[in-house]
Order: sequence, then structure tokens, then C-alpha cells
Amino acid sequence: MIVGIIGMGLIGGSMGIDLKGRGFADQILGVENNPVSAQAASKLGLADELVSYEECIKRSDIIVISVPVSAAAKMLPDILNHFEKDGSKDKIVIDTCSTKAHIVNSVHYHPMRSRYVSTHPMAGTEYSGPWAAMPNLFDGRACIFANTEDSDPKAVKTIEKMYDTLNMRPIFMDAENHDVHTAYVSHISHVTSFALALTVLDKEKDEKHIFDLASGGFSSTVRLAKSSADMWVPILTQNRDNVLKVIDTYIDKMKLFRDAIADYDSDKVKELIGEANKIKRIIR
Repeated sequence: MIVGIIGMGLIGGSMGIDLKGRGFADQILGVENNPVSAQAASKLGLADELVSYEECIKRSDIIVISVPVSAAAKMLPDILNHFEKDGSKDKIVIDTCSTKAHIVNSVHYHPMRSRYVSTHPMAGTEYSGPWAAMPNLFDGRACIFANTEDSDPKAVKTIEKMYDTLNMRPIFMDAENHDVHTAYVSHISHVTSFALALTVLDKEKDEKHIFDLASGGFSSTVRLAKSSADMWVPILTQNRDNVLKVIDTYIDKMKLFRDAIADYDSDKVKELIGEANKIKRIIR
């Protein structure tokens, strides 16, 4: 089994480490256009060999697209075009993007659509690049499989086995539903973290003062503000409508807190916090 990974950053690099280390892949081929990142990926041993984009498609049994969704949406049809031109009936291509509807729709009518399995491993950190790659990143996490009814069943089973090797549990859903759910559980978290960081930086010009006063609560809340703009601008753009709905709801909830605090309404503040505490039933 030869697995080719296009984009040797946090997700792609971490996947390469464990797919090879746990015996799913006999060889990992890596593709990385950034020369500095390519050199780092090579030195860190994230792939057995760094190759060109075309060579990766030609030699790999499974191709993993692990680049920002804006680039992935252009890359996926091209890879399927290669499959069609070369008569590749057994190769599989997957993506790991955080939005699904746009990329799935982009190849819905492609003759080789069945060789594509749409996935989203729900794992990551605020760091990016090959230096952020680590073993065991995916252990115990969920992996979303979107619109598998359009994929070849054997291809889906192969990719299920791949993610099982990464100790991930599969969840199957429609691409549109995926984008709604991730807007609530992932995308809004990043937006609020970015906004909080901007708020603090705007009010506190003395960065040392921020650092000295920062507690665990602040650090955990603002942690996601370290995330890469190159990754998150395309995500927020492509999931625009869902993200806007969540932001509007969030603003409404913030206004409830603001009004209660402005009115010295301790009972209302307590009520709101009590309602929020119910999240403990879902997240422990």
C-alpha cells in the first residue's frame, strides 16, 4: 500500500507518521510545494520520499489531499481527471477539509466520482506546518464521512480501515449537514477566539502585562487565535452562510449577558450561567 499525502502540515504529516508506523502503509509519498516545509518534512521523516504532484498521483494507491479547502477544491477535479486519463480504476482520493459541501459538489458529476471518498478527521491543534505534526493526533477522535453513497463501497471500506488504523470512529452524514454542525462546534470557536484576541490586544497595548495576567482560562479560550489565516480564511468563506447564522446567534446570547450585567440583574446572569452549565451533559 502506497499512500501519497499532498500537504505535509499538521494533519497530513501526523497522518503519515501513524499510517506508516502502524503498518497500514508500506510507503508514504509526500508532496509539499513550500521549500522550507518540504525540507522540514524530509528531516522529520514525515514521508519516506518527497515527490512531485504528478508522481504522487501516478504512484499512490490512496491520495490524501491535506491542503486548505480553497486549493483542495481545485485539486480534487484535477486528480480525478488524472484517474480518468490513466484508466486508474482502483486508486482512491480523499480530502481532509473542514468544509464539505463545496468540494463534494465540485465533482458530483465527474465520471470518476466513485473513486473519491470525502472525509473530515475532527482533530488538530492551533499550530500548523510540518513542525506541528505528531503521532497519536487522531486517537479517539471522530472522522466524518460525507456523501458516501456517491463513492464506491469498496473504496469507502478501505478508507474506513485507514481511519480505524488511526483509532478514529466514523460518523456518516450529508455534506450540507456536516457544514452546519461544524459551524457550531468548530468554526464559531475559532471566530470567537480571534475576536477575543483582537479585543484584548486593542485594550491592552502592553503585551507583557497580558502575559503576566493570563490565567489558564484565558489561555485556553484564546488558544485558537494562533491558528493559521491561510487555513481559516477559505473555511470561513466557503461555509459563509452557516457561520453567519451561528455568529448572529452568538451575538444574541452575548447581548443577553450584556443587558443583564448592565441592569445589575444578578438573577438573570445566574440564570444564563445555569443554562450554559447544561453543556456539561455533553462535554465533560
